[in-house]
Amino acid sequence: MSSDIFSIVGSALNAQNMRMGAIASNLANVDSITPPGQQPYRAHELVFSAAPVADGEYGADGMPATSDPNLGVQVVDTVQSNAKPMQKYDPGSPYADANGYVTGSNVSQVNEMVDMIDSSNSYSASVAMLQQASRIDQQMISSFQVA
Repeated sequence: MSSDIFSIVGSALNAQNMRMGAIASNLANVDSITPPGQQPYRAHELVFSAAPVADGEYGADGMPATSDPNLGVQVVDTVQSNAKPMQKYDPGSPYADANGYVTGSNVSQVNEMVDMIDSSNSYSASVAMLQQASRIDQQMISSFQVA
């Protein structure tokens, strides 16, 4: 049973790690600008889904062989934010359009920081769960040892 916990929590840790990578990419592009006529950088957002975790036993269909698979977290897609690109009036910029506006990314630094805190907290909670499961396993092993 505890190996199921480790698989489930491991999938959550992997998903949050990927989320932090997307957040880092977004923050790196927060101030990027684009020449007129080109598409600006759009913030990337990950889509999570519950998915069976691998426990080593699979049926012919490739799905876990157990009738009640344990669900973990899987990143199923990366989508681009629908938020409008930033427009800044800067007629002296070589990237300004005919009206003097520069088009930049749609990344919100505030939203990315909030997402980073959320992801970090989720990661920390998962690590704490792994530590607790490991302590329980150790206590069970100790209880079967004879003095």
